[in-house]
Amino acid sequence: MKVGIVGLPNVGKSTVFNSLTKAGAEAQNYPFTTIDPNLGVAVVPDERLDALAEVSKSRNVVRATVDFVDIAGLVRGASAGEGLGNQFLGNIRECDAVAHVVRCFEDENVVHVHGGVDPEGDAETINTELLLADLATVERRLERTRKAAKSGDAKLRAEAEGLEKLLAHLSDGVPARSFEAGEELDEALATLITAKPTLYVANVDEESVAEGNEYSARVEKLAAREGAEAVRLSARLEAEVLDLPEDEASEYLQMLGVEKTGFDEFVRAAYRLLGLITFFTTGEKESRAWTVADGSTARKAAGAIHSDMERGFISADVGRWDEIVAAGSWNAAKERAKVRMEGRDYRVKDGDTMLFRFNV
Repeated sequence: MKVGIVGLPNVGKSTVFNSLTKAGAEAQNYPFTTIDPNLGVAVVPDERLDALAEVSKSRNVVRATVDFVDIAGLVRGASAGEGLGNQFLGNIRECDAVAHVVRCFEDENVVHVHGGVDPEGDAETINTELLLADLATVERRLERTRKAAKSGDAKLRAEAEGLEKLLAHLSDGVPARSFEAGEELDEALATLITAKPTLYVANVDEESVAEGNEYSARVEKLAAREGAEAVRLSARLEAEVLDLPEDEASEYLQMLGVEKTGFDEFVRAAYRLLGLITFFTTGEKESRAWTVADGSTARKAAGAIHSDMERGFISADVGRWDEIVAAGSWNAAKERAKVRMEGRDYRVKDGDTMLFRFNV
């Protein structure tokens, strides 16, 4: 599962990516520094896992991760091929969700491609190009489907009718993710960029991390209107803290009135954006966070660990992470009746701690 980081040139995308993944992508003050997409993996911070590892006295801790893709800055006309637009839009299509970085800081030393800080205008530029790209995709598919539907195939006729409605929806400037579609459009929607869940990232200066500023407030309002999430961080601060020893980083953050950087919330928000939840396994050897789609069954969760466990699934012992921590150990939680047995169709909840029984 990949999250694509998009935005105009010079809004801080690559700096955000570097801080998230420690991948060291080049970040310079001119457009198109990023030509090929940079790929990196960010660890999902999770204090619940730390607490479980502590009570289990685990020798090893394995955290959940999210894959991020740093996609080159889009410009006006990207949907028509401007600024290597076709290549960059193709990179976005390969992602499962989009993190849209919006510049919310003023700095005369960092060139703004449109001359000044304008969060709504910047977001509109990107969103318009993504919409135009999707419009072209739907128009091509509709043309093909109409021709094929002349054969009298009922499914193709239904798809053509759905595509016509979708085309009108996009033409009104509304992203595909808000379009209510039937199963006949599942395949078509999977190819559209604006159908992907989107998170707005307000990139502020260091002084505005704690309380935000007028620009970040505007981004939050924009996200609320679209039904999207928004997080606030300072890419520059993230980069600075990354290079400091832990005690100095903590002291610097306290000076700015911030307990944590925006990194943690960004990664967690991206994780939620992908529709993912975490369950845990814990013991002396290892405590580990496992990633599954929200709504997964216990049997499917077992398969996240090993296909043999899914194939030979018998049952799962399940306890809430906080009740296990409160009890002091997994065995103590069982003695307090805080661990129960569940079958293959049990829907895993975020924070479940599980022990699977299987036979192959």
